[in-house]
Amino acid sequence: MPSNIREASRDSLKAYDLTYHYYSLPLAARQLGPLDSLPKSLKVLLENLLRNYDGAIVTEADLHELAGWQHSGHASGEIAYRPARVLMQDFTGVPAVVDLAAMREAVKRLGGDVNKVNPLSPVDLVIDHSVTVDYYGDAEAFEENNRLEMDRNLERYKFLRWGQNAFSRFRVVPPENGICHQVNLEYLAQTVWHEQQDGVELAYPDTLVGTDSHTTMVNGLGVLGWGVGGIEAEAAMLGQPVSMLIPDVVGFKLTGKLNEGITATDLVLTVTQMLRKHGVVGKFVEFYGDGLDVLPLADRATIANMAPEYGATCGFFPVDAITLDYLRLTGRSEQQIALVEAYTKVQGMWRNPGDEPVFTSTLTLDMSTVVASLAGPKRPQDRVALPGVPAAFKASDELAVNQPVNPPLPQPFELNGQSHRLEQGAVVIAAITSCTNTSNANVLMAAGLLARNAVLKGLKTQPWVKTSLAPGSKVVTDYLDAAGLSAYLDKLGFNLVGYGCTTCIGNSGPLKPAIEDAIKAGDLTVGAVLSGNRNFEGRIHPLIKTNWLASPPLVVAYALAGNMQINLSEDPLGPGSDGNPVYLRDIWPSSTEIAKAVGLVNSEMFHKEYSAVFEGNQDWQQIEVNRTPTYNWQDDSTYIRLTPFFDDMLHQPRPVKNIHRARILAMLGDSVTTDHISPAGNIKTDSPAGRYLQANGVATGDFNSYGSRRGNHEVMMRGTFANIRIRNEMVPGIEGGYTRHIPSGDVLAIYDAAMRYAAEQVPLAIIAGKEYGSGSSRDWAAKGPRLLGIRVVIAETFERIHRSNLIGMGILPLEFPAGVSRKSLGLTGDELLDIASLEGLSPGCQVEVKITRENGLEHVISTRCRIDTGNELTYYRHDGILHYVIRNMLNESLGA
Repeated sequence: MPSNIREASRDSLKAYDLTYHYYSLPLAARQLGPLDSLPKSLKVLLENLLRNYDGAIVTEADLHELAGWQHSGHASGEIAYRPARVLMQDFTGVPAVVDLAAMREAVKRLGGDVNKVNPLSPVDLVIDHSVTVDYYGDAEAFEENNRLEMDRNLERYKFLRWGQNAFSRFRVVPPENGICHQVNLEYLAQTVWHEQQDGVELAYPDTLVGTDSHTTMVNGLGVLGWGVGGIEAEAAMLGQPVSMLIPDVVGFKLTGKLNEGITATDLVLTVTQMLRKHGVVGKFVEFYGDGLDVLPLADRATIANMAPEYGATCGFFPVDAITLDYLRLTGRSEQQIALVEAYTKVQGMWRNPGDEPVFTSTLTLDMSTVVASLAGPKRPQDRVALPGVPAAFKASDELAVNQPVNPPLPQPFELNGQSHRLEQGAVVIAAITSCTNTSNANVLMAAGLLARNAVLKGLKTQPWVKTSLAPGSKVVTDYLDAAGLSAYLDKLGFNLVGYGCTTCIGNSGPLKPAIEDAIKAGDLTVGAVLSGNRNFEGRIHPLIKTNWLASPPLVVAYALAGNMQINLSEDPLGPGSDGNPVYLRDIWPSSTEIAKAVGLVNSEMFHKEYSAVFEGNQDWQQIEVNRTPTYNWQDDSTYIRLTPFFDDMLHQPRPVKNIHRARILAMLGDSVTTDHISPAGNIKTDSPAGRYLQANGVATGDFNSYGSRRGNHEVMMRGTFANIRIRNEMVPGIEGGYTRHIPSGDVLAIYDAAMRYAAEQVPLAIIAGKEYGSGSSRDWAAKGPRLLGIRVVIAETFERIHRSNLIGMGILPLEFPAGVSRKSLGLTGDELLDIASLEGLSPGCQVEVKITRENGLEHVISTRCRIDTGNELTYYRHDGILHYVIRNMLNESLGA
């Protein structure tokens, strides 16, 4: 008889013409009890535990606790999750590879085997974050932007080519292929993974973690995955399990269907608003209900992709017939499709009509109630129905803060020899960009059809609007061409600018100088409309104060209208060629037209575009490759530098130090994002990072972006808290990365103040409000603070990924007790903080913080330690997760 539950659950199945072995949940249920009511997403986790059961890291008690979740919709245990693979993009991937290279240097210095520093799980890195919209509106834009991308990033790409050769199980998808989430959805993801193991073909669910928060898109394909920080992803690829609490699962029931003229973007903005209001941070969301019977896979991916915006770990769609149809459309083999169907059905992971598992809580949305919407002006959850956009623009916080006594006057400017006026509310960027919609042929075809109808009516894009089309996949170009729609988008200035994230990540490029001058001269509040995920402050362009998420056809419509204060549901877009006003309703395509166009998408397009996806263009293939096991660091490099994180590392961790007389470096409000903490966009000339680059011989025109320089810690630590829109309450009335150096009273850039404190050997703290660290899974939002000397962050609440990243860098996250905040305590930033007994920390324990005010009065508050699991505590005691991994590697290579 098998000795444990894992061995007792081994079984086999036949799919197509092959036999696969697997670990059977129905067989495990003989010992765990019935599993019928367990959400499908948790069945994936349960299989993961069952397959990796070893009696030590994964115990039988873990299996019973997860199986018992269905009795109450909750469990409090910690589990060790091992994803099948890791996905990266280049902004977060480059620093991750820099860390791997630095780890090899540390292992070498400490006498270990550098080859131990190697991925144990498959890793794919997709270069998609580096192309910038410098050129637009003409047929040469794509080639010119790609040329500039290669020129600016050659050193980074050489480094990635080195990594591709130096590390095993590490593949790179070169530029010009698409965004990582869509390449994952259309090609990399298998839904059910299989590999040779112990002489048999073992099948198990395709799972992953990614170094981008929008890894979640692939949950639309029934693949469980979510974003983690680069630090945690590195640990996962090096064999460390992802430590997590068993999540609550919110069931989201979809019924009905979308009405005529309503898009998947309108649906996802509605879902995002509902879930953010419900509260799903740190939870899984699983979609169910008969509405899924008519919800295309692309629409599911659009909803799953926005999980970071509604705050969930993931938004999961179980496998069903629609999943199989999409796998077939995108060119997966019939063998693979047969395996997906057979495996998910035998494991109880297949969605059947009427399935209603037990959930922690539930919401319901009748899709017929969804209306045309945008989100803005600065948060993706702030949905606004289309008719309400002008009022939302006028009521925006930015207007209230920046509105002068007299309303801003329209500013005259000249373009191409013609005179124009730029007015308050002008749309200066209209971008079909990024990943919310680029997986979705329905909305992209709708944009093309609307462009066609607009051109036929004689409408033109307003001259002050910077237009761009940046698909997430080369397949998009194929089907727009097949439908005859590319020419009409081109006619309106929506020419192809690149296959990458572009505007959504802040790579929107410059506006015309005349436009920038007009905005500055009038202190105008202008807008950007984009079909992306993120519209946070300072992200899209430094001069644009309001940013709006919209469907691709609405992006085109706003480019025609040219101003956010126009009500597109009632006001005309402009005069047609016959002189009569043309309204949005006159050019909006019908569902029948859209469906006919979408019907042109076929599997041959996917076969064509993915047949050589890892080869790259001629420029990529000609990059010289260094084939040494350790990287040849260049002292004069301003892109790739050896990180200092492991410089003083010893074989054994030092005891955890208490925090004594810490100063507050910044005191921040609610919804401070990782964009605020570690920007990805432009580097200002007079900023600490700008001064550093100029001192190292870099011309201002060659600064590139913060995101592209994440392989250089000198730039990134200077860019920490350098967002132009961040507001430090210690320096009221000042926007940007400034603070007070308390002993002297000097107002300094945050980096400069931190360096002064470092010279004085003073530890530092950050105080913040709710949702601290929301947004992108940006590891430099934790690495940068670490290099500035920050030891602790005390906030009202943390977003999941950033909290984990802080611990991964040895920074202590503490939460104020309910009802207590910086405001209720009357903090000014002048206080000193003392935190003792840190050697006795335990997950979720209470930690006392002594606050000493400037007048000498002391006050003690009891905070909650947000080190949530035992593994996280181990990482913190080792001064970070990568230090822990290195020490394990040293023990293995030295036989300890």
